[in-house]
Amino acid sequence: MTGRVAVFGAGSWGTAFSIVLADAGNDVTIWARREEVAQAINEQHENPEYHPGIQLPPAIEATHDVEKAVHEADVVVLAAPSQTLRDNLVEWAPFLPDRAVLVSLMKGVELGTLERMSQVIAEVTGAGPERIAVVSGPNLSPEIARREPAAGVVACTDEGVAQMLQARVHSPAFRPYTSPDVIGCEIGGAYKNVVALASGMAVGLGFGDNTAASVITRGLAETARLAVKLGANPLTLMGLAGLGDLVATCSSPLSRNRTFGEKLGRGMTVSDIVAHTRQVAEGAKSCHSLRELAARHDVDAPVAQYVDDVVAGRMTAAEMMDEVLGRPTKAETE
Repeated sequence: MTGRVAVFGAGSWGTAFSIVLADAGNDVTIWARREEVAQAINEQHENPEYHPGIQLPPAIEATHDVEKAVHEADVVVLAAPSQTLRDNLVEWAPFLPDRAVLVSLMKGVELGTLERMSQVIAEVTGAGPERIAVVSGPNLSPEIARREPAAGVVACTDEGVAQMLQARVHSPAFRPYTSPDVIGCEIGGAYKNVVALASGMAVGLGFGDNTAASVITRGLAETARLAVKLGANPLTLMGLAGLGDLVATCSSPLSRNRTFGEKLGRGMTVSDIVAHTRQVAEGAKSCHSLRELAARHDVDAPVAQYVDDVVAGRMTAAEMMDEVLGRPTKAETE
C-alpha cells in the first residue's frame, strides 16, 4: 500500500524516516521551517545539514509551504522537537486533511502539562485515537538514513490503522511491528533519553561496562514502573520500543543524549554544552516532566530525579552516582 505522506520536520530523524517512507513506495513531501533547507533538498537531492552525502530517493521533495506539504496527503508524520510540538501544531492544524492519520516520531513528555505527544496532538487537532499513531524503537537516524537494517514499532489503538501504517513503512531495510500500546511506546521512548543521559554520565566519569549495565537495567525498571502505572502493557517495555530503544540510545556514540550525558560526566554544565554544540538533548528537557509525572502517580523515579538535579545544576554527575549508591537497599522486583 502506497500513497502520499507529508513529513513535518527536515531534521535528522524527519529526513531519515522520509527515506524509509520513500523506499517503501510512498511519495513524500518534507516541510522545512527554513526555506534554504527545502531548496537544498530539492536541488541537491540530499539534506547537507543533517545527512551530508546521503542521496535522497526521487520520491522525496521538500517545501516551506504548509498547504503544499499536506496536499493530497493521507498520512502526516510529525517530527518536530517535543517541547515545540504544541506551538507548531497550532500553526499547522488548519491545513491538516480531516481524515489524515497523524504519526508522531517524537519522544518526550510536555513540560507543564505532562502530556505525551499523542495527547498533545489530540488536544490541538481534535483527532480521535484512531487517527493518531506513534513510531518508536531503536532507530538512530544516521543508521536509518544509511539504510542499515533496523526494526521499529507502529502503535495505534486502532489495529487496522496500525496495520495500514505498517505496510506503508515496511521498506527493504526497515521492519515494522504493530502494537495497540501507545502509552507504553511513548513512555519508553521518552524515558530512554533520560536513562541515556545517566548512562553517558557514567561513561564521562570513567566507569566501565558494569556501571553502564546497572544504569540501563535500573532505568528500564523505572520506566516500566511508570508506564504500567499509566496503563501500559509491561511486555511493551521488554520489546523494541522499550529495551531495544534503551540499549541503542544508551550504548551508541551516535546518541545525542548519551554524548550529552558524557559531557555532563566530564564536568561541563548544560550551558557549556549548548554553547559548544548548539543542541540540547531531548532528555535534558524531558527529565523534569517525567520526574513530575512519576511524582503525580506516586512512582519511585530516582533516575529521573537525579538526572533532573544534574541538568538543573543542583548536583554534579559524581554526586549523583554517590546518591544512587547510597540509597536504601531493597528487593530487585520492588
